[in-house]
Amino acid sequence: MGMATLLLLLLVGTLSFVSAYTDPTDAATLNLLYTSLNSPLRQLTNWKPSGGDPCTEAWRGVACSGSRVTQIDLSGLGLTGNMGFQLDKLTAVTAFDISNNNLINQIPYQLPPNAQILNLAGNGFSADLPFSLSSMTSLKYLNVSHNQIQDQVNVQFNSLTALSTLDLSYNAMAGDIPQSFQSMTSLHDLYLQNNQFTGTLDVLADLPLKNLNVENNRFTGSIPELLKGINLHAKGNSFNTGLAPPHQPGTPPVRVPNSSRRSTGNQDSENGGSKSGLGAGAIAGIIISLLVVGAVAVFFIIKWQFRKSSTDTEKLYNHPFVNRASKERQEIDPVQTPSRTGANAHENPVVINLKPPSLAQSRPFDDEDGAFAMPVVSSNKVNKAPIDVMHFSVADLQIATDNFNAENLIGEGSIGRVYRARLNDGKILAVKKVNSSVVANSEDFLEIVSEISRLKHPNVTELVGYYCGHGQHLLLYEFHENGSLYEHLHLRDEFSKTIIWSKRVKIALGTARALEYLHEVCAPAVVHNNITTANILLDMDLNPHLTDCGLARFVLESDQARGYSAPKVSMSGRRTVKSDVYSFGVVLLELLTGRKQFDGSRPRSEQSLVQWATPQLHDIDALSKMADPDLSGLYPIKSLSSFAEAIALCVQREPEFRPPMSEVVQALGGLVQGAKMSKRTHGRQSESESEQGGASRAAAIVGVVDGGVC
Repeated sequence: MGMATLLLLLLVGTLSFVSAYTDPTDAATLNLLYTSLNSPLRQLTNWKPSGGDPCTEAWRGVACSGSRVTQIDLSGLGLTGNMGFQLDKLTAVTAFDISNNNLINQIPYQLPPNAQILNLAGNGFSADLPFSLSSMTSLKYLNVSHNQIQDQVNVQFNSLTALSTLDLSYNAMAGDIPQSFQSMTSLHDLYLQNNQFTGTLDVLADLPLKNLNVENNRFTGSIPELLKGINLHAKGNSFNTGLAPPHQPGTPPVRVPNSSRRSTGNQDSENGGSKSGLGAGAIAGIIISLLVVGAVAVFFIIKWQFRKSSTDTEKLYNHPFVNRASKERQEIDPVQTPSRTGANAHENPVVINLKPPSLAQSRPFDDEDGAFAMPVVSSNKVNKAPIDVMHFSVADLQIATDNFNAENLIGEGSIGRVYRARLNDGKILAVKKVNSSVVANSEDFLEIVSEISRLKHPNVTELVGYYCGHGQHLLLYEFHENGSLYEHLHLRDEFSKTIIWSKRVKIALGTARALEYLHEVCAPAVVHNNITTANILLDMDLNPHLTDCGLARFVLESDQARGYSAPKVSMSGRRTVKSDVYSFGVVLLELLTGRKQFDGSRPRSEQSLVQWATPQLHDIDALSKMADPDLSGLYPIKSLSSFAEAIALCVQREPEFRPPMSEVVQALGGLVQGAKMSKRTHGRQSESESEQGGASRAAAIVGVVDGGVC
């Protein structure tokens, strides 16, 4: 009897342990979230970059029910990085709070789909609200206040009938309140203050609101009568009902009211006061006062107009968007085309100017990377360069993307989201919706479009068209259905085919030619600023196409994918052609090893690919162990060694020791003929056989710039 009881207890204990063990998908998603948040050991106690059991190991801020993660509260922990792009796998999470941290990038499209409470406030998120919020039908509380979210609200609220509290305050949202707001039949608390909303409040009239704050926007019209009986705060708008005058610049911002607070009865002035009779003397006094005020106003208007022209330039330099987009994101490097050696005709290419140099460009200053960086150039240009691509209408793009439907979303990065678009003629394009937070103004955007439209090279993704208007900035590119190099190297499954060694060398050579074109054919040189495997797209023949060329000024240092930045760039923040060469070297390492440029799930000594690999690049035995296991040893040893030598030069710590891209092209071109697939143990023989007939052709391979022109 005692033994039976003991066995029963053991069985119960085992079942309890099994039921408490965290769902593998939930655990893996939290692992990824941890690495995306820059692996904060101090704040997220017990969290791990891989493995572990969040439910039984008491991971900070994680609550579970059985084996499923149901709540995540990471509020106010000083976290940096981003939220990753797989939170939609947390299907059992009902409450997600990551407010009051320093995540700064845009809100990811993938969010816990069944969340009832979602708090993303106080992070500095930019761009617009993700459309995926439209399908989160369980939401009862949504707070994205105190961020830098811009543009019109594109979320459709028709299905959010359970939403009780919505807080969009303290952002830079614009446009009218969406008509779909009227579908939120459970909405009691709505906070829209300190944005740039326009239009009227009519769409809110029939909602069961108890608390409404719309202060300091650009609303007009009349306040609906049904809203005057609730706790309403409406100052700082242009309502025509005798409300307080618009908010004046320089006054302190209004605090966000807690949803539990009630009106104290001091809002009569906002909703209109009682009427009283006026005598003739009072009327005369009012008229005289108005005349005096009018005269003073005219005086200041004339004075302001006189001073305006002399201060426009100063305002341009002090404008926050110009400072961010023009001072911190310069992609043009007016360094002279590097001299070349050799007898090949392409070593002295014809240099064609992208645009006439301005006076400001003749005053470069030294940066810490051994080259030059561009100073800010005034946007008051006399001569505007032409744009050589088509301007699409917003109606055509809405039809082509099904109104930017989530099903057509094919990518998301720091610059913006990318959608698949099918035109009327059946042609498919990729539409990049550039975040308004990274665009200084439409004139700046059109200048960039003009520059990109003249980048013509077989290995540079072609710009087909653009749209600019109503605060929207869109770029249309040719579409490559084979995806990115990152997907082929790092997101493979059991059905994916391995890229063989000869194809990897071909991809490396094509990408190098694209960079050679940008750096040494275009003048001034075009610094890419964001060389990653995610920005190398592949066509059906695995030919590489470098994308995002010419968008360098949109990329901040904080937006850079971890592991690609050159050492001195991390300190100076300034990028040149030499920092591009370093990033390209990291891409070559990924092709060689199959590893990511940074992998927080690996042991600390192996997390940074460059730090782990560079000491072994000249050791032939170590190289064989470093090579991507998926290659199964099918590569010539000598080809692998020469490839590693090119990598070692590109990732030199000192920028002056990194070669120009023309030399990298020459080195990789010589490997193409010797990169035929063969067994590692027999690689030397087959390699020598192929190189006997291919050595003389190598010069011809590298002696052509593929017909690229600027």
